[in-house]
Amino acid sequence: MVDSAKPGASLYPNRVIADVISLVAQEKNVPRRLLTHRSRCRTQAVQARHLAMYLSYVVLGRILAEIGEEFGRDRTTVSYACAHIEDMRDDPAFDAEVCRLEGWLETAGQETQNVAA
Repeated sequence: MVDSAKPGASLYPNRVIADVISLVAQEKNVPRRLLTHRSRCRTQAVQARHLAMYLSYVVLGRILAEIGEEFGRDRTTVSYACAHIEDMRDDPAFDAEVCRLEGWLETAGQETQNVAA
């Protein structure tokens, strides 16, 4: 997890968590609304939600409480999701998928920053 990010300091301030939610929903073929729905739902949707929370934390540098608010959850749930994804990254195939999504978000975030500058 990103320990170097200052609370409230976003790595990509022009990127929003909604972008991450949309990307993960598309990549995982899960309806976007299920990622932010209050209910507990299918395992596929839960894993996609956890991944979106993790990417919002690691790539965007958002604080846990802000991420939780976007997903209708509390910060402890986001912390659990991030730890869960970290554990799953021991699987090389899953790790490669997460690296690909991180790279895509980082590239898109840098392009957005260059346009804003």
